[in-house]
Amino acid sequence: MVGAEFAGARCVGGGGLKNEMSEMIDRSEKVAVPQDVIFDLGGVVFRWQPLALLQQLFPQQVQSEAVAREWASQIFQTFHPEADWALFDLGLIEPEPLAERIALRTGLAQADLLRLMEGIPPHLQPLQGTVDVMHDLKAKGHRLYFLSNMPAGYADHLVQANPFFSQFEEGIFSAHVQQIKPLPEIFATAQARWPLRGKPVFIDDVKHNIDAAGRHGWRGILFESPEQLRADLVAQNYLRA
Repeated sequence: MVGAEFAGARCVGGGGLKNEMSEMIDRSEKVAVPQDVIFDLGGVVFRWQPLALLQQLFPQQVQSEAVAREWASQIFQTFHPEADWALFDLGLIEPEPLAERIALRTGLAQADLLRLMEGIPPHLQPLQGTVDVMHDLKAKGHRLYFLSNMPAGYADHLVQANPFFSQFEEGIFSAHVQQIKPLPEIFATAQARWPLRGKPVFIDDVKHNIDAAGRHGWRGILFESPEQLRADLVAQNYLRA
């Protein structure tokens, strides 16, 4: 098709050909102005599939997705800021007392809860498609940051195990600041710490976190898959197709 366009262009006058070629070059060489892009980690940069993890770790007790969903609801309480698990994300409780607390509330075995907590770090494997998007954004001159609800032990594990953290300018783990999404304080801390330019784009897999970022003046992309993320970034001129 490109060859056909140039073949047709030869039929026009010299000035028309020059103008048409100039416009085509301008379009092809258009480069997005460098922007700031902020990533959530679990569920965006790293795999986070708690239902699958529960079925993997407890095949006898959790024999269906419905049972896994019930366990997840009891354990994580939809990750709302007052949930028991939020204390873990905030760095306010250690695994053993957290397991005891959840066991008393739910009737689940404390040993099973500790096994779950130990099984999460190896479950958090990088999503290569998202990592590729990060590298491409960095190559275009965009600055990358992360903002993650993450217990301190998990955070340390991820940083040590994944060299691509060097792609980030800076980042915030909730346990390190004792603030948590979607509450406004963690967004204010990020805004104060980072030299953000204009309205950054924030990528998260949880809608209420995207909404909270929007109330802080950030643009949002609700993550569904690496392929969808790349398409959205291309549509918004952060990347080329």
